Amino acid sequence: MRLLVVEDTPELGEQLVQRLTAEAYAVDLARDGEEGQFLGETEPYDAIVLDLGLPRIDGLSVLKHWRARGIATPVLILTARGAWHEKVQGIDAGADDYLAKPFAMEELLARLRALIRRTMGHSAPVLTCGPVTLDTRSGKVAVAGEAIDLTAYEFKVLDYLMHRQGQVVSRTELTEHVYAQDFDRDSNTIEVFVGRLRRKLGNDLIATVRGLGYRLGPAA
Repeated sequence: MRLLVVEDTPELGEQLVQRLTAEAYAVDLARDGEEGQFLGETEPYDAIVLDLGLPRIDGLSVLKHWRARGIATPVLILTARGAWHEKVQGIDAGADDYLAKPFAMEELLARLRALIRRTMGHSAPVLTCGPVTLDTRSGKVAVAGEAIDLTAYEFKVLDYLMHRQGQVVSRTELTEHVYAQDFDRDSNTIEVFVGRLRRKLGNDLIATVRGLGYRLGPAA
């Protein structure tokens, strides 16, 4: 999953990037509203963490800009504690959730997981496809109840496909959602990760749709 963090406080921005990266997200960081607004409307993100008190363009204006242009990416806004009017304005402008500063990192992670699940039509924290389960809270994957080990990028590919079960996902889309903006992307490596996943999960779970991409789902 790929996230955008728009936060101008250097220390908090770096803390968010480090923790989210450690949780297997691909993360881009924007340090002002102008950069955040541009990235949010030109790059494909699965969720956005948006501070409202930003230089150049304030967060509320950025959010309104995205929504006016039909960008439906789920947005979690960060507000000053006690600033209830900011929360109301943010929700009215199209935010999906909010968190008051200072906040516990675990709560932010939980809210992001829930946002992404709901956006993709999943309610439960454990995703299931045939014999495979993926716990979005712990990052643990099992096949028929037996835990398996995945590399960071194998997990990222599986996580994206599990959230989009039954849908055809192109190599380009996978590449855009498992790598951050500044990463030297190579879509050919996606084939390698899919091959490894097939060996670990079973060859029938990830189907190749010729000329289009991959589809995750149990064999008919």
